[in-house]
Amino acid sequence: MYESQSYLVILQRMLDRVPDDIDKRAGSVIYDAIAPAARELATMYMALDANLRAVFPDTATDDNLDAITKSFGAERKQATSSVRKGFFFGAGGAAVDVPIGSRFSNGGLNFTVVLKLAAGQFELRSETAGKVGNQGFGALLPLDYINGLVSASLTDVLIPGDERESDEEYRERFLQQARLPTTSGNKADYIKWALEVDGVGGVQVIPLWNGAGTVKVVIIDTNKTPASSPLIANVQAYISPAGTGEGKAPVGASVTVAAAASTTVQVTAAIVRDGLRSLAQIKADFEAAFASYLAGIAFAADPSVKYAKVGAILLTVPGVQDYTALLLNGTSGNVGVGQGAVAVKGAVTLSG
Repeated sequence: MYESQSYLVILQRMLDRVPDDIDKRAGSVIYDAIAPAARELATMYMALDANLRAVFPDTATDDNLDAITKSFGAERKQATSSVRKGFFFGAGGAAVDVPIGSRFSNGGLNFTVVLKLAAGQFELRSETAGKVGNQGFGALLPLDYINGLVSASLTDVLIPGDERESDEEYRERFLQQARLPTTSGNKADYIKWALEVDGVGGVQVIPLWNGAGTVKVVIIDTNKTPASSPLIANVQAYISPAGTGEGKAPVGASVTVAAAASTTVQVTAAIVRDGLRSLAQIKADFEAAFASYLAGIAFAADPSVKYAKVGAILLTVPGVQDYTALLLNGTSGNVGVGQGAVAVKGAVTLSG
């Protein structure tokens, strides 16, 4: 708002108030007397502008954003730990049960056993919060001796860990809550409740999906992929564990929480390379950019995968000069994504 109030603008305005028959050139007494005051006024305007931006949720950042939204009952999501599946084996490959609370290491990260799933299968929680806990796979090394344990492995990501909510992520969630008032179990209520559960990255609500009083809550995780069974169970328990008003949902509402369906999108194309990068490098970069694009359109107003957009992404990959024969699921057109579904990356085949 005060960007125009620069030092030179203020200085010139002050000099213009001095009669022209008085020397006001740089180095004159008048000039040297006014210049420091103009500098201080410019600094004040900068502070005013910063303070003004700090009191509105669409421009505030960091602690200022937290302070503003707290009065509306909203809180920034903090970093969460990933929940992983582990397999434990004894002599001859037999399943072995390990103690709850036992600790294991993989790739420099430590994991704690928190829940038994089946014989030799357990949930483990990363002791380090954030997305880093989603990345490691393979052998688990026990931090304490466990009798009868021969080998252990870290496998599926059941509930992805996530970083502390950024200003933009938190702002978007807060403004959505403010612009879509929640009341008496409306759609906005169910969206808000589902997003309050750690690990949920998106929600669609389908009212009356199976008759009067029924509500279907379709969720994806923070990776923008279909939610796992443990995450579904957590959301179900939080919103409506038995449909009797024990959770957040109104008494009598029949709530079903489900994972989004997957619409797999396969990409094939022939590319013209500039000779500076290998085909493997180009493919890896394209797959990462394509996956990011799919995550960005998950549960969007128009979640279809655009043929032209995929082509544009391919052209932005370093090493690609051009492409031909681009196909999405075998066709040269958009890929539709229905209600309650998200697009996920399938096989990518690049030649050239």
